[in-house]
Amino acid sequence: MLTFLGFAMIATFLVLIMLKKMSPIAALVLIPALFCVFAGKGAHLGDYVIDGVGKLAPTAAMLMFAIVYFGVMIDVGLFDPIVKGILRFCKADPMRVVVGTAVLAAIVSLDGDGSTTFMITVSAMYPLYKRLGLSLVVMTGVAATANGVMNTLPWGGPTARAATALKLDAADIFVPMIPALAVGLLSVFVLAYVLGLRERRRVGTLVLPSGADEEPELVTVGTGTGTGAGAGAGTATGAGAAAGEGTAVATATGAGTGVPSAGSGAPASGGDAGEEGFQGLDPQRATLRPRLYWFNAGLTVALLTAMIMELLPIPVLFLLGAALALTVNFPHMPDQKARIAAHADNVLNVAGMVFAAAVFTGVLSGTGMVKHMADWLVGAIPEGMGPHMALVTGLLSLPLTYFMSNDGFYFGVLPVLAEAGAAHGVSPLEIARASLVGQALHMSSPLVPAVYVLVGMAKVEFGDHTRFTVKWAALTCLVVLAAGMVFGII
Repeated sequence: MLTFLGFAMIATFLVLIMLKKMSPIAALVLIPALFCVFAGKGAHLGDYVIDGVGKLAPTAAMLMFAIVYFGVMIDVGLFDPIVKGILRFCKADPMRVVVGTAVLAAIVSLDGDGSTTFMITVSAMYPLYKRLGLSLVVMTGVAATANGVMNTLPWGGPTARAATALKLDAADIFVPMIPALAVGLLSVFVLAYVLGLRERRRVGTLVLPSGADEEPELVTVGTGTGTGAGAGAGTATGAGAAAGEGTAVATATGAGTGVPSAGSGAPASGGDAGEEGFQGLDPQRATLRPRLYWFNAGLTVALLTAMIMELLPIPVLFLLGAALALTVNFPHMPDQKARIAAHADNVLNVAGMVFAAAVFTGVLSGTGMVKHMADWLVGAIPEGMGPHMALVTGLLSLPLTYFMSNDGFYFGVLPVLAEAGAAHGVSPLEIARASLVGQALHMSSPLVPAVYVLVGMAKVEFGDHTRFTVKWAALTCLVVLAAGMVFGII
């Protein structure tokens, strides 16, 4: 009964948010409350919720102060050189923009924190996507999938959990998986290339008019419609482009509120698009602190080092880092209040979503639904699949890490899978490596708080993101699994 209710609750949640019948925060609260009553445990709902909130409170605190810290670092210009390099590569070509999104997300993911990755990636790329009229779900899908592959880094969480659950060394799990994960990351770049080509066909490529004395304009060339995403509307001009479809002039303003705007700088030119017309971050913003660049860089490196070495709990580190970053970069109280207010929307949205998710996870765990679901899935494995438990673990990691938290999967399900594999001579190391396969899909799970940072800053509906991303993320997971088997890792 609890097994059926657990799957029904998850399915109801996903259907309602993808059909946009409920907002994610309402669905995360009301649907589990209703199913808790169906399970005959409505009297314990309060206990389940408080327990769930207690477990997720450190995550909420970490995200709150991480948003403030990295928001300040974005404001003061710490990431401008990386962003400028990516945007110089992107120019005004939609294909390059999408590939650049994947590259930027992968690079920033080296810090092991998904919320940081999404904040920096969206802040840099959102204005560019809006100006070119590109699909924002392409941006969120590519960023989430790239971050999911990189989330397997030993300090990212899943590898450490697998090592702890099975009493193994994290390096023994991760290092042999590097070739398979590299193939997975390469597949993300290929996916970004294909999606970028599709966006290029849809909107075209931006260039300048040929007249030397003409005022620069944004001109769409190709088969796309060429409408800008800002305030300006497109108007047709005469001569056709190479594709013979005509060209359209489009002007656009910067991004909307909540994300650093690109401003109204000069339009793109051929080789300087990344520096002039399409800055993802306004190079003239008043919050820049160039004289403090190396202090901020050193502080960030020290913070990430302390996280990796586990000198203090991560929420405490971000709390201290945010306080120090605000004090040094903005010593005047009104400036500090202004920076906190600038990031308050993101903080409130993410913290609210985390605590709403606490209701969902609290009911799943408290009622025993998640345990019954895991036991049912493990019990459904045919006896003849015993020698292939590593493959089974890899396949199960896709749905289980999507519908469960990483803690639930790695500490609740993985030991059972490892025990079943050991009975058939399958090494726990193989089981642990296979368990990392599903992370590309996991990063778009409704139970992952960081995904709400991504869709919130990108102004994308969670249901739209889910519909677009799940298939590509699942494909990436299968590529990693296949590569692991080919290389003999799994």
